[in-house]
Amino acid sequence: MINKEVVTKVKHWSTRTFSFTTTRNYPNKFNNGEFTMIGLEDEGKSIMRAYSIASANHEDFLEFLSIKLDKGPLTSKLRNIKIGDEVLIQSKSTGTLVIDYLKPGRNLYLLSTGTGLAPFMSIIKDPLTYERFEKVVLTHTVPDPTQLAYLEELTLFNNRWNIITNNKFNYFSTLTRAPWDNIGRITQWIKEDRLYKAIQFEPISSELDRFMVCGSLNFNRELIEYFKNLELSEGNTSVQGEYLVEKAFVEK
Repeated sequence: MINKEVVTKVKHWSTRTFSFTTTRNYPNKFNNGEFTMIGLEDEGKSIMRAYSIASANHEDFLEFLSIKLDKGPLTSKLRNIKIGDEVLIQSKSTGTLVIDYLKPGRNLYLLSTGTGLAPFMSIIKDPLTYERFEKVVLTHTVPDPTQLAYLEELTLFNNRWNIITNNKFNYFSTLTRAPWDNIGRITQWIKEDRLYKAIQFEPISSELDRFMVCGSLNFNRELIEYFKNLELSEGNTSVQGEYLVEKAFVEK
């Protein structure tokens, strides 16, 4: 089933990324971390693509984070949407980035690049996440600071945010092409044992800690290889594992 939802807010983060919210006439209470198909009608046809849902399942709106592509069949048109426009959103959602697909563990690492941040925005707003894990860290790696979507929301906590996270949440951003407090790919920070020190966590443990990954194809592949070398098991919708990777799409 495909619903028509009305755009209620649009935020252009940079020349490369933007986000938007819509109404939610949504019959399915999706799992946080899942994705669905969204699109636009164009000359009598529906152009649909997979997008992670950035809003939490307890919120009364839907939110999505997207890149801007001049030649993309959908994004070239979606980037121009404005408040009041209609967007097509499929009622069914799916995906592997759901905490129920992870084995119980100590700390949860949410590792993202680019628009791979989106599914984790819903996960970190879920109180159940903080009941399952002692600490949660969200990492986001992009080329320059303009692409750090939701930066203010993630760094300037308010009372409501602290109540949801129970003061267990940490945010860690790195840049690859501009000056910043943290420079370089997050994969190197992990492999060189610098990440846990920077966020003042315990040393990363392959036995105790759990991981979710969403980003570029090379990013995903590098971390999958790293986890396999640690002999971690990959989870999916059928079997719990020590780490999860969303393979249905790369950056949209």
